[in-house]
Amino acid sequence: MTLPVRLRCVLCEQDRPATVDAHVCPEHEGLAGILDVVVDNPRRGTGDDPLDRYRSHLPLPATPRVLPTGYLTRTPLLPAPRLATLLGVGELLIKDESRNPTGSLKDRSSALAVELAVYGGYTDIACASTGNAASSLAGACAVAGLTARIFVPVGTPVGKLAQLAAFGAQVMLVRGSYDDAYYLCEDAARAFGWYDRNCAVNPYLMEGKKTCGLELADQLGDARADWVSVAVGDGCTVAAIGKGLAEGGHGDTRLLAVQPAGAAPIVDAWVRNSEEITAIEAHTVADSVSVGRPRNAVKALRTVRASGGAFRAVDDADIEAAARLLGRIAGFFAEPGAAAGIAAIQGARAEGLIGPHDRVVHVVTGSGLKTTARTATPFPEIEATLDAVRAVVDA
Repeated sequence: MTLPVRLRCVLCEQDRPATVDAHVCPEHEGLAGILDVVVDNPRRGTGDDPLDRYRSHLPLPATPRVLPTGYLTRTPLLPAPRLATLLGVGELLIKDESRNPTGSLKDRSSALAVELAVYGGYTDIACASTGNAASSLAGACAVAGLTARIFVPVGTPVGKLAQLAAFGAQVMLVRGSYDDAYYLCEDAARAFGWYDRNCAVNPYLMEGKKTCGLELADQLGDARADWVSVAVGDGCTVAAIGKGLAEGGHGDTRLLAVQPAGAAPIVDAWVRNSEEITAIEAHTVADSVSVGRPRNAVKALRTVRASGGAFRAVDDADIEAAARLLGRIAGFFAEPGAAAGIAAIQGARAEGLIGPHDRVVHVVTGSGLKTTARTATPFPEIEATLDAVRAVVDA
């Protein structure tokens, strides 16, 4: 079964068949030959569901939808004037992807994965994840009546595991890192004949994330942004948002791509002006982007370079401080990885990379409700008296 798009290898630029189960270019060792989706003459549709509005931008077959229209809907782009003042930028807008069905941007890819899996005749979809991709897939599979086969590392936040349990996924906690879970999932998908939802090697799923960039272009209109900041793990999300912005006519918007200092192999390649990735053992509080061996680094590096943007690394302490700022100054509850871009904006403004009059968008990729154990704060217990209240107020 083929799809109405073209596939091109990012390394050798050969075209490959756009079958529903396309993987990587066989001309290269391992998973190196990542494929890119090429769409000819896309046109905007209507409505707020991105799978409908941007259908001609996506690798969707001409068949009825599996997920109901409205399962996904446009997420808001909201001003954060108090935080803009604190950061020293002209304007700050927050693209709040925590409003998606399971609380993260990954819902966009998983919805597309379900549509493609059903079209291809699959009943099971496999995914390796630090949590968000897994919970988004499990939720979409529950709607469609498919089985989600989930591989997550031991230590995945309880909130994300709770979502997986609620959606009835088959979950395997892998003793090891996210990278261990990823390669085990790849092996299992091949061995058991499951549809592969892993966003780097499945070329189509990045196109789901691309709808975030297309939405941004529509929402910004003629009032273009100077910068868009987003956290980076495997590299899929920043590459996808940049691609969406370009297809939406905003290709001159610069991308600020952010990795935690303890999980920054793509930043290292950026500094070396290279596309060669040196794998590391990742250690960071930002579990959603804790990737030591990124699969989609080449697309990410090329997309950020083409935008005139930059990669930056930020310390865990700065990430946690940024999450507090987002909550207390702007009213957004973001998981650590989803707040990393705020720390990077602060650093980029201090070094003069971002100017004092620049219009900046930050993408909150996932909800803080998924990582509440890390963000919980002890509160005082008091007697039911006004004197007790007064003591707290005066403290």
